[in-house]
Amino acid sequence: MTSASQAIAPQATNEAQPASVDWISKLVSIDTTSRESNLGLIETVRDSLQHAGVEPWLSYDATKRKANLFVTLPAADGNTQGGIVLSGHTDVVPVDGQAWDTDPFKPVVRDGNLYGRGTCDMKGFIGSVMTMLPQMRDAKLKTPFHFAFSYDEEIGCVGAPVMLAELRERGIRPDGCIVGEPTSMRVIVAHKGINAYQCCVRGHAAHSSLTPKGSNAIEYAARLICYIRDLADHFKQNGPFDELFDVPFTTAQTGTISGGIALNTIPALCEFVFEYRNLPGVDAEGIFARIQEYAVNELVPKMQKEHPNAGIEFKKIAAAPALDASEQDAITQLVRALTKDTDKRKVAYGTEAGQFQLAGVPSIVCGPGNIEQAHKPNEFVSLEQIAQCESFLQKLLRSNTVGA
Repeated sequence: MTSASQAIAPQATNEAQPASVDWISKLVSIDTTSRESNLGLIETVRDSLQHAGVEPWLSYDATKRKANLFVTLPAADGNTQGGIVLSGHTDVVPVDGQAWDTDPFKPVVRDGNLYGRGTCDMKGFIGSVMTMLPQMRDAKLKTPFHFAFSYDEEIGCVGAPVMLAELRERGIRPDGCIVGEPTSMRVIVAHKGINAYQCCVRGHAAHSSLTPKGSNAIEYAARLICYIRDLADHFKQNGPFDELFDVPFTTAQTGTISGGIALNTIPALCEFVFEYRNLPGVDAEGIFARIQEYAVNELVPKMQKEHPNAGIEFKKIAAAPALDASEQDAITQLVRALTKDTDKRKVAYGTEAGQFQLAGVPSIVCGPGNIEQAHKPNEFVSLEQIAQCESFLQKLLRSNTVGA
């Protein structure tokens, strides 16, 4: 990262920038890395909404350091039911260890792009939505618009379920949802599910010269990890397959592992984290059941023959269901009509759209920016993409305005 004095200044240009650049820049300037609080951003948005005469509500996590925000812009007749949700997550991934040419939290415009952490994923969409607030507020809406801004999407779509539970309690039933993840403003109708677990293998320590008196946690963890890899190989070879995905089968992998204290000590503990990403229609819980069954029925009995207190424990740390939107859903047809995009696209990354769909709200994914720019140093969204998003939201508003 360069120092402030070395930071590249915004490019001088006679070309008018999209109006949303101001709001996007304001949001990017607030560090909402997932390990940090997002309240600075949420309260900034809340204050703007209240100033515009609409009252949002917040739903907090257990620490009260993070919050979701939800607000409804009623229809012209006062109706607050139905309508379309415009959804985005407020957290961003860390910049640690990345070589940025500018301060990632001081957005700059250069060469037709807006640079900064979160410009692409996904404050570009949220900023565009907030820029539309005055027009949406003043329009005679046929049905409501709802804004839904969540916390902790980047660490496993943690915040959205809290917000969706609150929607159920309040009796709010939207007709559809657009999740504005970066898709280059193309329609995404399906994505894989994400399922992440922590596994703790507890053995029994002993001196390495006395291996029969111990139970080696690392070795049993290795057997379980190999089983997970065997499952992944099975899906790769046997499917099911969906060729519209870039990786057309369910995948699984182990991401981190730790265990042991010394070479001459049989390790009593080994922990690892694994994930699998299932195609829509593949039973996510069924995959975990196979892993758990192998651990409980094959490995644990062998471990407990070595020491009665040995065992294996699992903890789910993240889960986001797959999305599989119907072409018959009104939201799919509307967004296709507005974007004039008829291609059927599916992606391997996960979003909160699957959670909205599971909650009974038909959903698709469409937003500004290219996913290839997300999570990288010098993350950016092009001004052209911002302009396309603004145009899309203008069309969406006109389609929902009385007499338009």
